[in-house]
Amino acid sequence: MAQLSSWLDADGSVLDQGLNLYFPGPNSYTGEDVMELQGHGSPVLLRALLDRLFQLGCRPAEPGEFTRRAVENGKIDLSQAEAVIACIDAATIRAGKQAQKQLQGAFGQHIESLMQRLTSLVAHVEASLDFPEEEIPALFFDRLATQMNEDLIQPLDRLLATAQLGERLFDGATVAIVGSPNVGKSSLLNALAGRDRAIVSDIPGTTRDVLEVDFEVHGIPVRLADTAGLRQSDDVIEQEGVRRAEVAASQADATVFVADASRADTWSTSLGADIYLMNKTDLGHGDIPDHFMPLSVGKNAGLDLLRDRLAAHLGDIDVADEGVLVTRERHRSILADAREHLLLGLSTIHDEEKLELTAMEWRRAWSLLGSILGIGDVEHILDSVFSEFCIGK
Repeated sequence: MAQLSSWLDADGSVLDQGLNLYFPGPNSYTGEDVMELQGHGSPVLLRALLDRLFQLGCRPAEPGEFTRRAVENGKIDLSQAEAVIACIDAATIRAGKQAQKQLQGAFGQHIESLMQRLTSLVAHVEASLDFPEEEIPALFFDRLATQMNEDLIQPLDRLLATAQLGERLFDGATVAIVGSPNVGKSSLLNALAGRDRAIVSDIPGTTRDVLEVDFEVHGIPVRLADTAGLRQSDDVIEQEGVRRAEVAASQADATVFVADASRADTWSTSLGADIYLMNKTDLGHGDIPDHFMPLSVGKNAGLDLLRDRLAAHLGDIDVADEGVLVTRERHRSILADAREHLLLGLSTIHDEEKLELTAMEWRRAWSLLGSILGIGDVEHILDSVFSEFCIGK
């Protein structure tokens, strides 16, 4: 129900005019009766309206309180609540679409399916424990082991394999550009960023500190770092720049080494790199080592291939095959732990005297998977998850 209303101050004067939107439970976001007020958006008027509401007995919502109530009232599961955070934090369209999949329940449904399969397998093991006097053929346990591998271990492996891309879609990645002075590092940063962010000069040593710029590659947020040219120098400031370049390279998710095709002295480095680029190939060169990728920033040649190579190194997969990804470290850690318990139980499946251990380990795995959805005693998990919300939502 929507109603146009005037909101009055304590003295009866009009503070603002706007819409009252009434959402009766259980069909509201939280499952409770909810009233939403939509004003004109002026910070001053909204502050005055809030102050009046507080005078009448309202209070500010705790971080994530509305979404937490939705979880506690069974409107959404915990993985969907975390997807709300992901929708807010998404920095690219691709990340936003992945967050929407999870908000619609796709990830939770996948976990629930795994739990149902595991419930069936645990039931079979416990049934055999209930009738110890019965002789159970070894083939029965062989089939259980096969089912465990096909229905749970392998799907978990496939799910965990998506974590690198999934987490980077939301946490982003860092890429350091390194190389000798005047090989085109700053020009490369400007070309990838799509704007003149770094000073480009023929004078060696122009870049003395780490210069960072944000851009995206295949929907993955990337922080690109242009570093000081690597060379010996008596200049203490340039020496510090080189030191910082080495630190940036060691901490980056990917390091791109740039060399100049016309200067063979720039082709080697003591730093390891993930991608080797031979820039200025349009100026003529000798035999380029096989591990270098040809590039000409000045002619805009090879940049698309570099983006593809960089995305692949960061874990990119075809969008058409993307499906549901593991996008949070909490989920990845739980899935990995659950997998270990499944394997521990599998290791004793053929020993009738240790079947109780099998059932115990598999029940632990079930509980772990349930904690992703907010099933069981997860009060401490709820506190941790909703502390990440910066607003009442």
